[in-house]
Amino acid sequence: MKILVINGPNLNLLGKRESSIYGNESLDDIISSLENICAKKNASLLTFQSNAEHEIVEKIHSCQNKKVDWMIINPGAFTHTSIAIRDALIGVEVPFYEVHISNIFAREEFRHKSYFSDIAQGVICGFGTSGYESALLKILDKN
Repeated sequence: MKILVINGPNLNLLGKRESSIYGNESLDDIISSLENICAKKNASLLTFQSNAEHEIVEKIHSCQNKKVDWMIINPGAFTHTSIAIRDALIGVEVPFYEVHISNIFAREEFRHKSYFSDIAQGVICGFGTSGYESALLKILDKN
């Protein structure tokens, strides 16, 4: 099984920015933890982070060629703005979980709208970086 984890803008700064909201773990820490889980479950983990919307769209499109079975996506700020990423996710028909480290519904009102939640298999928000692990374990339990 192949699982792609996509992280959007500014998530490369995890562990360095707004620790009161996002915690102290870096993106590398999160990925390392997910890789350890996948190694035990004989699953393949692909990861991608970009601050550029078009690069995320292209990575989603590549899922068809790479035969990706599932995705976990934290679109960052694109959650609230990107119809292009939404259309790409619909277009490739790969099931995905939407993950947010913070509780987007307890933050500014503009963060309450997600362009992805209604097409996601599920949404995990507000549980810190463990939300990634929860999404991964749910995927692995399904297969």
